[in-house]
Amino acid sequence: MHELILHHYPTSPFAEKARLMLGFKGLAWRSVTIPALMPKPDLVALTGGYRKTPVLQVGADIYCDTALIARRLDAEKATPPLFPDAQAFTAASFAQWADNQLFLRAVSLVFQPESAALRFARLPPEVAKAFMADRGALFSGGSATRVPLEVAQGEWPTLMGRLARQLERQDGDFLFGAPSVADFAVAHCLWFLQGTPVTAPLVDGYPAVAAWLGRVLGFGHGAHSPLEAEEALAIAREATPAPLPEHPVALPGIEPGQRVAVAATDYGVDPVEGDLVYAGEEELVVRREDPRAGVVHVHVPRLGFRVEAR
Repeated sequence: MHELILHHYPTSPFAEKARLMLGFKGLAWRSVTIPALMPKPDLVALTGGYRKTPVLQVGADIYCDTALIARRLDAEKATPPLFPDAQAFTAASFAQWADNQLFLRAVSLVFQPESAALRFARLPPEVAKAFMADRGALFSGGSATRVPLEVAQGEWPTLMGRLARQLERQDGDFLFGAPSVADFAVAHCLWFLQGTPVTAPLVDGYPAVAAWLGRVLGFGHGAHSPLEAEEALAIAREATPAPLPEHPVALPGIEPGQRVAVAATDYGVDPVEGDLVYAGEEELVVRREDPRAGVVHVHVPRLGFRVEAR
């Protein structure tokens, strides 16, 4: 069995979501630190173009997007589940909302001038400028649009009030009773806001939410150890992709084995090209070959990704 390898960097909110899910599962993993900005040649050698953080590697299988990474972690270790049976639809749908709508509002709040100045205070001005330019490119060409700061500020009390009431009225210590992917999808947005004293009160001002966030962060990150990018590439190169899942679900207009490009529809729309070897209810799998990574299977969610024939 191959080790779990997370390609991430410390300040990425979505990477924090993945790290917390690994901690919740009690899984051991290897840590490859990637650049926060493009270019990311070692990561792209594995993904074929997908640039967002984090990416989970299991041998020669590469999992993109934390929505799919969560499902892969449930497959790795069934208990405790990220998608509890009775709440699977609710948790997945709520997590999708948080990863999109709540996150975009958190981004606007985090990068307001006063907060951004603190975040970039220890960086040379040219690095801060490069970061903002990189994030501008990340949002180019997709359906996601930046939420104006005044809109995010105006909506925030409503969103936090709803979360507080959900927690106060719910049996148990988490959003839907038992912990689920929904908790981690909300938590990483609020963890992001707690990064500076400018935005921390937007979380800490809601005691029930802050207490819940403390419980989620308390799961920690699990046991992990560093791994060099070249070692991760060698692992992929020497491994064989896992057998494909059963029960394919047809993709209209695309035949199995057809050459395709798959890309996120919201932001970070860099395409991954290869042969579509599997389309399922939740995931798409693209086979590609790279001189450094060898033959890999790149897994992306079916929801939120488009497929085009090549």
